[in-house]
Amino acid sequence: MSKSLLLSSLLIFLTGCNYLSGENGPFRDRADDYMEAPVLARMAVPDELDSYTLDELYVIPEQFAAAAEPFEEIPLPKPIEAGGREGVIIQNLSGRSWIVLDATPGQVWPLVRDYWAQLQVILEYENPGEGIMETSWLEVDSNLETRHKYRVSIEPGLHSGYSEIYVVHTQSPRSEPAPLIVNWPEISEEEDREQQILNTLSQYLADRNDVYQASSASLLAGSIEAERKANIIDDGQGGQVLELRLGFNRAWVLVRSALDEAGVNIIESDRDAAFLNVSFSGLREEGNEPGFIGRLFNRNDADAQAEERDFNVRLVEGDGVITVIAEATDTTDDLVDLTAELLIVINENLT
Repeated sequence: MSKSLLLSSLLIFLTGCNYLSGENGPFRDRADDYMEAPVLARMAVPDELDSYTLDELYVIPEQFAAAAEPFEEIPLPKPIEAGGREGVIIQNLSGRSWIVLDATPGQVWPLVRDYWAQLQVILEYENPGEGIMETSWLEVDSNLETRHKYRVSIEPGLHSGYSEIYVVHTQSPRSEPAPLIVNWPEISEEEDREQQILNTLSQYLADRNDVYQASSASLLAGSIEAERKANIIDDGQGGQVLELRLGFNRAWVLVRSALDEAGVNIIESDRDAAFLNVSFSGLREEGNEPGFIGRLFNRNDADAQAEERDFNVRLVEGDGVITVIAEATDTTDDLVDLTAELLIVINENLT
């Protein structure tokens, strides 16, 4: 009797397993399902939205080779993205250093807060709308004579989607009460301490894999993004100018470097007069990427059909803004379009 019951139970169990893991069962073998997966069109992102988090992590090749050829050395894997990011870098100019990061201020803000949190440093003041955070007074390196304080400013970069991070250090003697109101200096009182924070913060940001994830962005700090530092605007007279919300020293270096990077021939330059004379024939597109600014025509290019024209590029300072004005020296022809292209070339090559 017991043997018959055991045999019946075993048959029911095996039948149940076949039902669960069979072709129509809920736990069927799905190992070969990928062979029947359809290829869908790439997700379209509206122009007014960004696509930081839409990456093709598993790219399907257009065709597979029928027979693979043997190779002597193991080939390097191809990158998933066609163009790599610049990542996190520290720039220096005239004794001032700052971090440049290709992520929006809204994405950078929560990561900088996490950096201080991991150091167990309390933030005494935070203003995400202006991109400013200040630490409490700190004891550094067991220094019993001096207390220290840091101010971090997160600003928009030259172009949309970039950020710049500045650090200022100040200190106060511990023999006196901690100041309730801090008069922050223009530059750090101790450059070495500023550089130490810049180095460790840049390394921390470079190690974070979620720096570009929109889910980690701060909505409060998102308002900073609309104030990028380089913008081409109408001059009110039918032309265009390039506005740079920078100091003159940095603006001059960037404009001259942009012309060099683009291959524009600089005939004459005078920093004191904020003036450059250049020779320019227009731009051409290379590659299949829309909006990609290629190298420029030059005098040695046998294929170049456009004639080079002379332009004066002037930097005008006023109200915290440097206005870059391009003017053709030859006023007999209408060179409005060529002038606009020269400004585009300068703007696209600002780094």
